[in-house]
Amino acid sequence: MTQQVDSRIKRQEVLARTTPLHLWAVLDEGVLKRKVGNDAVMAAQIDHLIEQTQQRHINIQVLPLTAGAHAAAGTGHFVTITSGGITSAYAELLGGGLYMDTADQVKRYTTAMDYLRSQAADPVASLKILSAYRKEYDA
Repeated sequence: MTQQVDSRIKRQEVLARTTPLHLWAVLDEGVLKRKVGNDAVMAAQIDHLIEQTQQRHINIQVLPLTAGAHAAAGTGHFVTITSGGITSAYAELLGGGLYMDTADQVKRYTTAMDYLRSQAADPVASLKILSAYRKEYDA
């Protein structure tokens, strides 16, 4: 578990470089409702997300529960990464992760991400959703 946390922290460093990568995240509203830790932990996590929405290179959208079934239902956490014109996908699994780089595999994930972005609330509405959940965790 410590290794996974260290890896995630290291990955976040690419967002703080002089020329940071562009991050476009779609969060299922369920992650805002599902309490991990206590109210203070949840408040801090949501504060961090709200702070990140102010970065020009970071887009965060919330996929509302009212969107119903969605393109990535059952897939869990995944990312698509484009660098140097090459796109790959990474999916987290129990006990590790899986990198995919074949055209068919990558297309499956990039298409899912396109659908998620279209079903999610726009960035302004997403910020309002984040702010509303943040108020729920006020101590």
